[in-house]
Amino acid sequence: MSTGLRLASYNIHIGVGMDGRFRPERVAQVVRELDADVLALQEVQLGEGVFDMLAHLECATGYRGLAGPTLLDPTHGRYGNALLTRHPVAQHRQLDLSVAGYEPRGALDATVDCGDGLGLRVIATHLGLRPTERREQVQRLLREVAADHHRGPTVLLGDVNEWFLWGRPLRWLHAHFGRPPAPATFPARHPVLALDRAWVTPRACLSGIRVHRSPLARLASDHLPLVATLDLDHCRAPAAGAQGLRAEDRGAAVDAAVATRGRDAAMRERMRAAAAR
Repeated sequence: MSTGLRLASYNIHIGVGMDGRFRPERVAQVVRELDADVLALQEVQLGEGVFDMLAHLECATGYRGLAGPTLLDPTHGRYGNALLTRHPVAQHRQLDLSVAGYEPRGALDATVDCGDGLGLRVIATHLGLRPTERREQVQRLLREVAADHHRGPTVLLGDVNEWFLWGRPLRWLHAHFGRPPAPATFPARHPVLALDRAWVTPRACLSGIRVHRSPLARLASDHLPLVATLDLDHCRAPAAGAQGLRAEDRGAAVDAAVATRGRDAAMRERMRAAAAR
């Protein structure tokens, strides 16, 4: 019997494919191809507009849907993040990651009951387009992760819009979660950027990350889906740690991120002072 749990992140681009056509049935077919236990979706119509993509996907695939709207669009209605899951959701909440002056952003923070006493914390997000946004949003996410007392593995996944491989947001996330594989997912036809990511703690739970590259996936959206597989035996093993990082270690990781931000600012000040001499 398989002990793997498959998660996926997929920016569906409101159902508009690389050919510029709105074809929600193609998105539904890609979701079926993925055969994931839990899917984090971005750029999803969530009702009260001209088309309810989440309701369509629930009906077409049999998954349970969970909406995480971040804005109200005149055409698309409620719009933002969503989860599709085969497992019951024990609890969930919406995290506000909005930064003043930019498009509202958020994250869905859900605990999924995977059976046999295993609760999986899934944080599904879509970060902003500007570096200043992403720095603030990653700081908030790390504080949320550090403050939580969830007993079990945690997965952070979604479209993080981060193309600066040396940037602080990725360095902070890697410092907390470790550095998992990051295959390119964008643009779908010829991917060169790893915009879609997944991090897991404890790191031993992660058995692999790959990109779903079917012909239909290359057409249905401008992003390819990212697939992460967890080894449930490692997730349940005492050696993996019931809570992942200990609370003090989680706090230390956030403190390190903040300290790094301060050191970077101080270095810039020293460079400006030296240039002014």
